[in-house]
Amino acid sequence: MQIKNYLINFGPQHPAAHGVLRMVVELNGEIIKNCDPHIGLLHRGTEKLIEYKNFFQALPYFDRLDYVSMMAQEHSYSIAIENLINEVSAKADLPLIAIPNRAKQIRVLFLEITRILNHLLAVQHMQWTLELLHLSWAFEEREKLVEFYERVSGARMHAAYIRPGGVAFDLPKGLLKDIYDFLLPFSRKLTDMEELLNSNRIFKERVLNIGIVTSSVAKEHAFTGVMTRGSGIPFDLRKIYNYENYNDYSFRIPIGLYGDCYDRYLIRMQEMRESIHIIAQVCNQIEHGPITVPLAKYGNPSRASSKHFMEALIHHFKFFSGGSLVPEGILYSSTEAPKGEFGTFLAAYHQDTKPYVAI
Repeated sequence: MQIKNYLINFGPQHPAAHGVLRMVVELNGEIIKNCDPHIGLLHRGTEKLIEYKNFFQALPYFDRLDYVSMMAQEHSYSIAIENLINEVSAKADLPLIAIPNRAKQIRVLFLEITRILNHLLAVQHMQWTLELLHLSWAFEEREKLVEFYERVSGARMHAAYIRPGGVAFDLPKGLLKDIYDFLLPFSRKLTDMEELLNSNRIFKERVLNIGIVTSSVAKEHAFTGVMTRGSGIPFDLRKIYNYENYNDYSFRIPIGLYGDCYDRYLIRMQEMRESIHIIAQVCNQIEHGPITVPLAKYGNPSRASSKHFMEALIHHFKFFSGGSLVPEGILYSSTEAPKGEFGTFLAAYHQDTKPYVAI
């Protein structure tokens, strides 16, 4: 009896952002012999849309670039604007944007919550490789984290919370305690997932020695994130750039040995435990103080002051409708998003309130 390979049409589907991905896959049983990807239009013209918005109005577009890493995307954009202003201001001997410590700590708190949100989705799909469709442990935990998003920003997904100069709102009363109380039960849930998957014969057959990426291939193709660390390269921009004072926190960079799907699964699980460790440190060390820069040019007034002072209300209106003049300059800035390096290229010309280029 002769067995032939067969082709299946995988997709088109929605890869966590607006657009389509279609793959024509050649299968031999469960083994993928060849894959021909057809990548659709993913960005919906976001770069062009941003050119018609001022720097602050463009922020919500970044939430929508990755539907499972929302705050990580807006954080990268906010950091890019801050770095651009500081770089130009330093040359002109002008005041720099100094993010308050409390704002940095809140950013780290939600960046690590976002990292867990992202990795939980990946691990949940790996559970489904066992045909255990009735098990949605990861989605249950994601709902709890999404609730923290909602309590701090009012939105479950597209938060627009991390903004140039700090964060939009301070933490509501009781949220920090609830986040801290979430950590231990969640750690036990991760242990349950590992007991289900780590030594499962069917699971290991489907991920062990599959999709091997060697360290040399990872370097040649400029891989980042879990793809790089799974190949044994300890590359993490949080350690390299130390943005938001990440080096003040104790955490490790897990790396793989063989660069296969199983290694990358183990790294995601370990990175979630490292995120738990970072979040616990933030909860114990967080300071009191302001949550945005004192410079009126780059910080909007609080909601309370806008309701009591006419000048603050006028400032609020002008800040969001007209924006602020950003000094002329060009800059590329990148951060360690959950899926890897997320970079933002900004160009500001002629002291304009709108970016000339934002990619």
